[in-house]
Amino acid sequence: MADDKLRQAAFSAFTVLMRPLARILLRCGVTWQELAGLLKAVYVDVATRDYGKRGRPANSSRVAILTGLSRRDVKRARDRLAGTPPDSLAPIAKINHASRVLSGWFQDPAFVDARGNPRLLEPTGERGFEGLVKRFAQDIPSTAMLKELKAVGAVAVTPQGRLRAKMRYYSPAAPDGEAVLRSGAVIADLGATVAENLFRAEPRTRFEGRATNARVSRAARRAFREYVEARGMEFLEDVDGWLSRHEASSPDDKVVRLGIGVYQIQDDGEQQ
Repeated sequence: MADDKLRQAAFSAFTVLMRPLARILLRCGVTWQELAGLLKAVYVDVATRDYGKRGRPANSSRVAILTGLSRRDVKRARDRLAGTPPDSLAPIAKINHASRVLSGWFQDPAFVDARGNPRLLEPTGERGFEGLVKRFAQDIPSTAMLKELKAVGAVAVTPQGRLRAKMRYYSPAAPDGEAVLRSGAVIADLGATVAENLFRAEPRTRFEGRATNARVSRAARRAFREYVEARGMEFLEDVDGWLSRHEASSPDDKVVRLGIGVYQIQDDGEQQ
């Protein structure tokens, strides 16, 4: 009975989770048949990675038992994953590079003024935008990075030809494939934290919290958005500074990705 209740809770949770995802998928023209095929591949991938023994991936028979798929379907799903183009996640890498460049512009002492604000930069030179990109995204040509940041409004050019940072964080222009990829990365980070907190044996879990109120005046929506944008950005800037101060100092250091996400909650029955 307990297992049935747990399964029913999982079904209910997945139904709630899938509603915003379905909105994204439908807007992108993804049919339910395509999604079903993708879910098979994801199920097989997670079962293979997470349910192996002695540090080895789970074999086809174990994956078939766990997922309810036939061994033939398991093989097809693995073949599909194996056929994923190696550059399919390149846009995510570009987003990460662009974010590092902007963060460095606001954080690195070499690129801020006496008040701690991002300096106006010349397009070239070690102390200019070229040097900034070389330091924080060395695999990306500075001209390509500048073109992208200008396109999304993160960088402006002054009448004197110098570059001004207008945004601290990179967000690709929507709607396009990169914006959709970014949305998936955001949801994946949140989902990974929720899953970790649900099933981790130790009492210490990753921070996860919400502040909500179901009786707020509708007239306060705009004021709340402005409040969250101001205070949320202030908090993220503080976290960004902490992370920058704790970056690995040697190429031999073991590294881990750390961070935090802030998002606005709004449920008033309207499509935003």
